[in-house]
Amino acid sequence: MGEESTSNDNNANNDNNGSSYESPVILNVYDLTPANQYTVWFGFGIFHSGIEVHGMEYGYGAHDFPISGVFEVEPKSCPGFIYRCSIPLGRIKMPPSEFQAFLENMASEYHGDTYHLISKNCNHFTDDIAQRLTGKGIPGWVNRLARVGAFCSCLLPESLQVTTVKQLPEYHPCAEEDESGSMSTATPHEPTESEDGDQDKHLLSPPVGSREVAFIRETPRSNVLPE
Repeated sequence: MGEESTSNDNNANNDNNGSSYESPVILNVYDLTPANQYTVWFGFGIFHSGIEVHGMEYGYGAHDFPISGVFEVEPKSCPGFIYRCSIPLGRIKMPPSEFQAFLENMASEYHGDTYHLISKNCNHFTDDIAQRLTGKGIPGWVNRLARVGAFCSCLLPESLQVTTVKQLPEYHPCAEEDESGSMSTATPHEPTESEDGDQDKHLLSPPVGSREVAFIRETPRSNVLPE
């Protein structure tokens, strides 16, 4: 009887540990412009999206440096955008520490200076991370503009090149990190004259300091094992 009771207790503890690692995977979608309320009826809109896992939201944005463009914010509060809706994509059973390592690995593939509205934007990032975590991509309407633009780039304004999250981290070859493994943007980068000239390439940049955006540390490519 004692052995049976101990076995049951161990099974219960294992179940509790497993459930504590379980997290919904949620797509949070934002409007980049109030005009979406009109264009969405025609099946088009300009959207930003982030993936919410373990109580934080992760997105991808543009900056001018060859380091991680993956950032974290409080869910449904990405600065500079208008929250629209949340879409459940599935659930995962992954410890937060393992998810953090997974995210840092992905961050090495998504540098801020490689962001492009048509070919590699925030919605490409959320679709990629959703596929890897759940085997299910994001709804097609979220990134429809990019797919149309890939075939009909002549229809899009030249200013739609790179966009959105433009809170720049201080760039150093070996970026300093805080204890959480994120690169804080509490001290914003001061733009140079050349950067000021590029501002017309960035849509609806959030005001600096509106909310803190923390960029995720990336895993050095030399440490990433081949799949």
